[in-house]
Amino acid sequence: MFSKGKKTALVTGASSGMGKAIAKQLIQDGYQVYVAARSVDKMADLARLGAQPLRMDISRDEEIVNGVQTILAQTGGVDVLVNNAGFGLYGPVEEIGIDEARYQFEVNLFGAARLTQLLLPSMRTKRAGHIVNITSMGGKMYSALGAWYHATKHALEGWSDCLRLEVAEFGIKVVIVEPGVIETGFGEGATETIIKRSTGGPYGRMVQMVAKSIKSTYGHGTGSDPQVIADVVSLAVASSHPRTRYAVGKFAKMLIRMRVWLGDRLFDRIILSQTR
Repeated sequence: MFSKGKKTALVTGASSGMGKAIAKQLIQDGYQVYVAARSVDKMADLARLGAQPLRMDISRDEEIVNGVQTILAQTGGVDVLVNNAGFGLYGPVEEIGIDEARYQFEVNLFGAARLTQLLLPSMRTKRAGHIVNITSMGGKMYSALGAWYHATKHALEGWSDCLRLEVAEFGIKVVIVEPGVIETGFGEGATETIIKRSTGGPYGRMVQMVAKSIKSTYGHGTGSDPQVIADVVSLAVASSHPRTRYAVGKFAKMLIRMRVWLGDRLFDRIILSQTR
């Protein structure tokens, strides 16, 4: 059972990858850490380290509310909220159902927004706190067949910027972390969604090439370790004046800069060259 008066953090999407690494780092930093995910069993290792697992499907409001009520009853709120839960939905816009697209927004944007709404009042009362939103380099650039995924990450970036302005007077810091290619299950998840699409339809060739590109980019030990994200989160929440954005991991800074400096047409050609 956690208690009031101790540094407290909540990390969503903590069952694997970046979320698990962030949770471990914050425990090491001295926080009492709540970890949230759909599968509590996959957070057993974090529980052994002292974390308190919460079953939370970030797309289900009742589970978000229940989790927050537990936190408020035990600790009165959190000092650090890390909105990390998310996944990548890939496929042609024409072929992805609107219900699937809505679910992508529920997980990647609205779940984080709802959780933030519920935990902000206690932060305002204390006039302190850090909200860390894990977006992606994909929140600043784009790729073929990633329309709905990129839309959510672009939205989370803009939402975070506005939130930062709203809560500044209460001493609350809003930080955006933009991971590049990180060794997590992202590539596997994105590939699974894209191969569900028809390879015989009008976008079949592009679907095949993008799936091949994702497979070659992720899951081979060539990406950055999730610990690089955990390290930057640790740095940001320890600072009274953190940067507003941290682009971290393989390709993150490079691709974000390319998107800014090359312009639409040239960047389009570079991205499309990966689908041929």
